[in-house]
Amino acid sequence: MADYENPLIPEGINVSPTHPLKDFILLVAGISTLLIVTVLVLSLLAGQLARHIPFANEQALAASLGRWLPQPPESAIARQRQDYLQNLAERLAGAMQLPPNMPITVHYSPGQTVNAMATLGGHIVVFEGLIATLPSENALAMILAHEIAHIRHRDPLVALGRGFTVMLALASFAGVGDGALQQGLGSIGMLPILSFSRSQEEAADAAALPAVLAVYGHVGDAAAFFEKVTQQRSGFDSPTLLSTHPDSEQRIARIREFSARQAPTDVAPTPLPAFMKAP
Repeated sequence: MADYENPLIPEGINVSPTHPLKDFILLVAGISTLLIVTVLVLSLLAGQLARHIPFANEQALAASLGRWLPQPPESAIARQRQDYLQNLAERLAGAMQLPPNMPITVHYSPGQTVNAMATLGGHIVVFEGLIATLPSENALAMILAHEIAHIRHRDPLVALGRGFTVMLALASFAGVGDGALQQGLGSIGMLPILSFSRSQEEAADAAALPAVLAVYGHVGDAAAFFEKVTQQRSGFDSPTLLSTHPDSEQRIARIREFSARQAPTDVAPTPLPAFMKAP
């Protein structure tokens, strides 16, 4: 018969050698990393798929979410300015060979905001404050062509698709109800600015410069706005346009490089009509 033994059990045998708080932190970090990667992947996929949505559907979405677009101009001078901007945009769009089913609609907005923006459905908003800073029509054409390029590349829809996908994923993880999600979608539609990536900004500049060259035969003053802001940056309130279109120094360098590759010309920039400048 075997001898019976009752060995002494070591202290702390059922206690983890690591602190419980450390295990908890590692668990939370792992789950958070997984969620972030999942959301990023979904966002990128949504952006790629958004480019294949018919433009007519984007126009319908813009009509349902575009309550923040400026109201039609009431004064004669505002209507004249909007017509001028529309005609200039159509000239540039023709040079950029936009599809016939992708019309551009320019809205003139009074006020001191220094900005221009492209949004859903081919809508572009140009603020009076921006025009007041421009030395010529060529400088205005560069900004308009840049915004048209965003529309041509479907960047507003891509930005909206990515943003909504992130919101949907986070709402699903957090267990947010459909009502809050619909309210969030409405808020996205009300935002006057859609954020574009650095690569989207560079691609828009790359498409805008040939269009300006085709319309005017040169790209003089294409960098005028950014050069002026860069020179006056000390003590100068940064325009909204720069907050959504970063790296003005790099943009100036790219514009100058493009200009240097063109044949020299002594054609002067086209002045803005007198009615485009506030009295």
